[in-house]
Amino acid sequence: MSQRQLIRVREVMKPQFDLIDGMTTVADALRTMQHVETKALIVDKRHENDEYGMVLISDIARHVLAKDRAPERVNVYEIMAKPVISVDPEMDIRYCARLFERFELSRAPVLEQGRVIGIVSFTDMVLRGLCRNIDQG
Repeated sequence: MSQRQLIRVREVMKPQFDLIDGMTTVADALRTMQHVETKALIVDKRHENDEYGMVLISDIARHVLAKDRAPERVNVYEIMAKPVISVDPEMDIRYCARLFERFELSRAPVLEQGRVIGIVSFTDMVLRGLCRNIDQG
């Protein structure tokens, strides 16, 4: 029986992410998205004791597009999730996948010392993590 290599969230996460202010309109948030594969926007803390938020592209589709709301008149804070479940960069991706399953998550911010350093998704864990183990097995 072969030993599976331990793969940590840090190794599979995307270090590029878009950080926006909650008062930003959805239209401005979409215009300022810098990363082509972005499916989530991290909403910055308002102050030191605040928590991060997150808005998914699917949230924008459900709460703006499907309801025929003007993206110029909807602020991100109105449709974001906050607080969000975050993961530690040193977490084993198997435990991260279990956490995602338990809480029905598709992606989460990766926090180190209280700051976002990336985003991890099921896709990242499978394509960058599980596939790597298969190739080495």
